[in-house]
Amino acid sequence: MVKSLLRLTIEKLVYGGDGLARLPADEKGRGKAAFVPFVLEGEEVEAALIEQKPGFARARVDNVLQPSALRIEPGCPYFQRCGGCHYQHASYRHQLEIKAAILKENLRRIAKLELDCELVIHPSPPWNYRNRSRLKVRAEPEFALGYFKFNSHELLPVEECPISSPLINRAIAEFWKWGRASRRTIPLHEVEFFGNAEDSELLVELSCTPEVSEGTARPAAEEIRQILPQIAGVAVTRQSAKSAGQKNYAPERLAVSGAGELVYRTERASYRVSAGGFFQVNRHLIKELVDLVTDSISGTVALDLYAGCGLFSSVLAERFTQVIAVEPSQISYPDLLHNSPSNVQAVRASSDQYMQWMAGKLHSDLVVVDPPRSGLGASVVRRLAASSAPRIIYVSCDPATLARDLGGLLGAGFRVEQAHLVDLFPQTYHLESVFHLVR
Repeated sequence: MVKSLLRLTIEKLVYGGDGLARLPADEKGRGKAAFVPFVLEGEEVEAALIEQKPGFARARVDNVLQPSALRIEPGCPYFQRCGGCHYQHASYRHQLEIKAAILKENLRRIAKLELDCELVIHPSPPWNYRNRSRLKVRAEPEFALGYFKFNSHELLPVEECPISSPLINRAIAEFWKWGRASRRTIPLHEVEFFGNAEDSELLVELSCTPEVSEGTARPAAEEIRQILPQIAGVAVTRQSAKSAGQKNYAPERLAVSGAGELVYRTERASYRVSAGGFFQVNRHLIKELVDLVTDSISGTVALDLYAGCGLFSSVLAERFTQVIAVEPSQISYPDLLHNSPSNVQAVRASSDQYMQWMAGKLHSDLVVVDPPRSGLGASVVRRLAASSAPRIIYVSCDPATLARDLGGLLGAGFRVEQAHLVDLFPQTYHLESVFHLVR
């Protein structure tokens, strides 16, 4: 329940997008931490407590009493209502400073690591950078397309998304027109737009509720393919009983109109990416990210764990005699096979499974890891620490799990040779980093 307003001073920003403040001290001593969204360091705000837990509280800003000099007007009409962006009220230069401080603080607090090398920052164009956007769809009581509201599972209708590519924004506008005009009642709950490198073609994935049949899905796919000439293909999927809740199982594909995949061309390689497959979302920084991972070393054997469709392994193949690329996903593994040069061996397995199978048998000059937000985990860290690999390149999308994993690797004799912050996600709290470890 919302209580009376408190005057709070924001000490710093933390991972997740919130500012950290302190409630007034009580009989137990120092006041508990209060997390406040859409603020900046040093600001004084009036805020209402909206949640109280034993160790912390959450608050909502009612009024910014003393704004930071770095506060700016947001660039999106949905900001603060939409749950997608967190930092539009900060200048882009300051967003980078915030992320660098958060990354270093996580390393210091969790891994007990003070960087000896420079943290190199790689900025992005701050708007229209996303090549993939996934939106929720509502049919009743009237059609709506959008994102969840901030801290909610309630739909916020959205007719533009300034961080998505220009072509995706055109598709969003046309999808709204189709939804308002169409009499078709296919029960969609999500639509995903994925654009190629040139932002000239789109792949559309429609996610349906389980009761949808192939006979219903196919006409809808064909109809939606016509809403924009740049749509190369539409795939309709549903979550099957077999795949629901299971890792690495793809939703059941009901129908495809046109292409079921796109070719994503970069300066270094071309990649087939199927509907629903993983690919990095920042269309401006893919080459830079690949260069950071692949240009520093050559040798006999490279191991690419969490390989996806082969973003890194396809280029590592130019510098290594053999590359072993490991990927468990039912969608991405066929793309990995298709994209792999002859000296890349694609293996369908989880990274933990593969490291367990090859314990003591594999001798690689380089291991590249690009895990999900959950990080490597204790088992993979332990197996990497016990391997003979002299170099690991860790691509991380979560500073806390990165710091946790680095703690184990540093304890096994690795040290940080290079550290990079690659801002794949401007306007949001998410950050990508690349760490080169040697021993």
